[in-house]
Amino acid sequence: MASTVLILVVFVLDLIAFALAVAAEQRRSTAKLTTEGNSTYCVYDSDIATSLGVGSLLVLLVSQLLIMVVSRCLCCGKALRPSGPRAWAIILFITCWVLFFIAEVCLLAGSVRNAYHTKYRSYLNNPPSCSVLRKGVFGAGAAFIVFTGIASELYYVSYSKANDQPLTGRDSGVRMGNL
Repeated sequence: MASTVLILVVFVLDLIAFALAVAAEQRRSTAKLTTEGNSTYCVYDSDIATSLGVGSLLVLLVSQLLIMVVSRCLCCGKALRPSGPRAWAIILFITCWVLFFIAEVCLLAGSVRNAYHTKYRSYLNNPPSCSVLRKGVFGAGAAFIVFTGIASELYYVSYSKANDQPLTGRDSGVRMGNL
């Protein structure tokens, strides 16, 4: 039987990760060209989005690890009995990891790129490029957090159903003794 407490905890963690990713998208760094004397340089505002993105990444990681530890990552522990829930558990396990990887890459890339600031000055006839993070990177991470949360919770429910299947009366092994 799937643990309602675990599903609730994972849901809350995924909700926190989503909120942090959305906040990071809203608080991305912006830059302004500033001229001082005959040189030009970039001035960046607050760098809070990097911290929010990393926080979202870590909370999502905790959520994923919690599901995988409880389910023994599908591959450790006793074998699941052949059934429909087992097939869904395997499909959702793979889907969950792919979506998790994409979400983590979006959050990590967004955090790293948001933290990058050009640190050089140039003359007026050759202004520097004030590069900033493109809009939507943290938003894509937030979307994949939602997909990861749905897939991981469905995986856990399918895993629990497959784990609770009763033993069947037939012997699936090959007999090696005398007949």
